[in-house]
Amino acid sequence: MSSSILAEVDVFSDLIRGVRAHGSLFGSSTLSPPWALHFVDGAPLTLCTVLTGAGWIVPEHRPPEPLRAGETIVVRGPATFTFVDELETPAEPVACGEHCAAPEEGGTRYRRGWNDLSGGTGAGEAVSGATTLVTGAYPVRGEISRRLLDALPVVLRVDAGSTADAVLEHLAAEVAVDTPGQQVVLDRLLDWMLVCTLREWFDRPDGAPPAWWAAQRDPVVGDALRLLHADPAAPWTVAALAELTQVSRSTLAKRFTELVGEPPLTYLTRWRMTLAADRLVEHEATTVADVAHTVGYSDPFGFSAAFKRVRGVNPSEFRRTTTRTSRAAEPALS
Repeated sequence: MSSSILAEVDVFSDLIRGVRAHGSLFGSSTLSPPWALHFVDGAPLTLCTVLTGAGWIVPEHRPPEPLRAGETIVVRGPATFTFVDELETPAEPVACGEHCAAPEEGGTRYRRGWNDLSGGTGAGEAVSGATTLVTGAYPVRGEISRRLLDALPVVLRVDAGSTADAVLEHLAAEVAVDTPGQQVVLDRLLDWMLVCTLREWFDRPDGAPPAWWAAQRDPVVGDALRLLHADPAAPWTVAALAELTQVSRSTLAKRFTELVGEPPLTYLTRWRMTLAADRLVEHEATTVADVAHTVGYSDPFGFSAAFKRVRGVNPSEFRRTTTRTSRAAEPALS
């Protein structure tokens, strides 16, 4: 496998690929005190950043966090949170949910309308001392993205001066105007902002990133991980991975287990079952045998046994229960 292919595939890219902003920007250029915006949906991931001014993020059952210009906080659901001008603000909380961000509700113009509820003047008008909040709510769905979510704390912070600062400049410029295609641009900028924020947080010296994050930087284990993620259905063996990473089997097995926390083929099996879990739900017409084949199993019975060992239920039962749960939740998200 060529180095160019390896460079395109890594664990983080695979896990975050399904996390996308879509009509999910909340923001106002004219938030004037007092204000209290209560984000009631408890989205799986919510990114909050202040372009100008300052305020406080108050997560449910968590200590409040100050949020100043250039700083970013990511809140992991299902807990809700409030953004206030001061901790003892007299403002009545205004409930903000997924409907606030829907393009059919007026897009960015509607969201700027918050100023009318929080003491500002007219939408779009400049106000001295105003606070501009940008919030991306991410509806993380599927088992692949869930693995990324499980690696995060309930609240994480990235201070100003990070690699995300360049994105903030673009966000500030885009939020200040109202032009065709703006929602698409804002969605893409929020995706970029989230990637930069998580990378910055994972790389903090005092952080606690997941094992696979640091393992990606290892010249041997990182290549092995990229190989597995580039072609998870291949008939991998430790010997084949060792040959391609140019070390002995014992060296690869030892380094991989030390850095990732489990042997290479155990990791591969868990990753295959994660891929299979999403495919079972997203492609209901696909047979279990076909799903087994897509993740490297020629024998559907062997696949079913491996799936139950890893996930606790057989593939058919997982499909039934997960699909039923997803359908039951749909009205609440609309």
